[in-house]
Amino acid sequence: MLRRLYDWTMSLAARKSAEVWLAVIAFVESSVFLVPADVLFLPMALAKPERSYRYALIATIASVLGGIAGWALGFYAFETVARPVLEFYGKLDAFEDMKAYVTYEWILLLLVTSGLAHLPPIKIVTILSGVIHVNLGLFIVSAIVARGARFLFLAWLLRRYGEPIRDFIEKRLGQIVGIGATTVIVLYVGYRSFAH
Repeated sequence: MLRRLYDWTMSLAARKSAEVWLAVIAFVESSVFLVPADVLFLPMALAKPERSYRYALIATIASVLGGIAGWALGFYAFETVARPVLEFYGKLDAFEDMKAYVTYEWILLLLVTSGLAHLPPIKIVTILSGVIHVNLGLFIVSAIVARGARFLFLAWLLRRYGEPIRDFIEKRLGQIVGIGATTVIVLYVGYRSFAH
C-alpha cells in the first residue's frame, strides 16, 4: 500500500495542477497523511528549478496550516478523530509513549526536529501539541521556522546542484538531517541534566 501511495504522489508532479497537489499533500502530511511532501516537491523543483523557491513557499505555508489542523485535532477532537488516525497508521503506541514523558520544552524541541527531519513524524507532534495545549502562537512560529528551513534548504540544493543532488537527497538527506536532529536532542538532554 505504501509503495502505491508513494508512486501516486510522484505521478502528481507531472500534472498542471502540481502546485495545488503540493499544497494539499503538504497540508495533510502535517496531520494525517503518511507520505512526506518532499516526494512531490523534489521532482517539481528539479523539473522547474527557477520555481523551486516558489514551491518551497507553497509547501511551507500549506505544511504550517496542516500543522495547525493537527494541533486542532489534538486540542478539540483527540478521541473522536485523532486517535483513530493514529491507530490507522500504527502510531498510537508511539504517541502514548511520547505523551507520558513529554514536557512543554520537549514538545517545542520535537516540533523543530520533526519539521526538519520527520523525527518523529510531524503528524504525531502536531496532534500531541494540541493534546498538551502548546500555545498556538509559539506552535505556529516553530512550525514556520522548521518547515520553512527544510523546504528552503532543499530548494537551494536543487537550484545549486540540480539533478546530481537528487539521488543524494532521496537516499541520504533524511539520514543526515536525522543525525543532526538527534544531536540537537542529545545536547538538549545533556544541558537539562547539567542544569538540574
